[in-house]
Amino acid sequence: MADVTQGVRGAHTGMLLWALIVGLSFPAVGLMSDGLPPMLLTAVRFVIAALAVWPLVWREPDRWPSLPGLALYTIMGLCIAGFFCAMFWAAHRATALSMATLYVTVPLLAYGLGQGLGVERPAARLVGILALGAAGALGLAWAGNDGQLGGLQFGISEAVFFLGCLGSALYPVLSKWGLARGWLPDRAALRTFWSLLIGAVLIGLLGLVVEAPQALATMTFSDVLLVAYLGVFSSGVTYWLVQRATTVLTPSMVTAYIYLTPFVSMLLLFVEHPQRIGWNWLPGSVLVILAITLLLRRDPIKGSRRQPVGGPASQALHCS
Repeated sequence: MADVTQGVRGAHTGMLLWALIVGLSFPAVGLMSDGLPPMLLTAVRFVIAALAVWPLVWREPDRWPSLPGLALYTIMGLCIAGFFCAMFWAAHRATALSMATLYVTVPLLAYGLGQGLGVERPAARLVGILALGAAGALGLAWAGNDGQLGGLQFGISEAVFFLGCLGSALYPVLSKWGLARGWLPDRAALRTFWSLLIGAVLIGLLGLVVEAPQALATMTFSDVLLVAYLGVFSSGVTYWLVQRATTVLTPSMVTAYIYLTPFVSMLLLFVEHPQRIGWNWLPGSVLVILAITLLLRRDPIKGSRRQPVGGPASQALHCS
């Protein structure tokens, strides 16, 4: 029981660190030079991330995936590639408020998809926590839009981005599902390496088709350093933290930490532009903090769901 509690606490702590890294990465992305191909840059980031994780896995006896595992990694890589491709495509066609609104559905989508694949159990309290966090994140998006709802719309661009959100929600669900069946290894680093590497290949191939690879030659030295930083930390470390947390938490609990990223971005905004501090930021902030606090206090044993699959990976589901 103590080991279970300690593992869950470690997973929550890791996801708090995840939210901090992701929230701090947005300003770094904004420092990149204009005109660089986003899909190819993401592929480079993922390759750097995979290389950063490689020293943790190259001596593992089961470092090569089985055929079912390789198939599952391919689908997980498609989820990653699909999300980033949808995000880049929609970024120039959909409003920021519409995309933010759709993105907060990811934890609830993960909950629904997880129930379909048997890695989430019916839990009204958890759904309430997720809805509370979504409301808070939407409140922060509304405040960031100067309290206006004029940018809220839904069309083809938003539909494409929503499909990308589905892929983002499905990624931890498939990880949990593969663990329960013994198709994926218990080591989070191995799952991180293969999903990132295959994701890099898929998004890189699409980037070669729709983007101009020669544009990468215009990268400055600072661009290279930023891509290296984003690759190691914003991709490598964050995906490893997600895989680590997926071992002991449910997919919806893992993805719920996306509600904290606009909160971190808000704090950075206040540091750079303190004149923008106003009461309109308070409701969303309170709801997000309350949702994460309730999530941290959630009993991992009570939220468990037993699986008829043996092995240590499936036993981890018992403390989700």
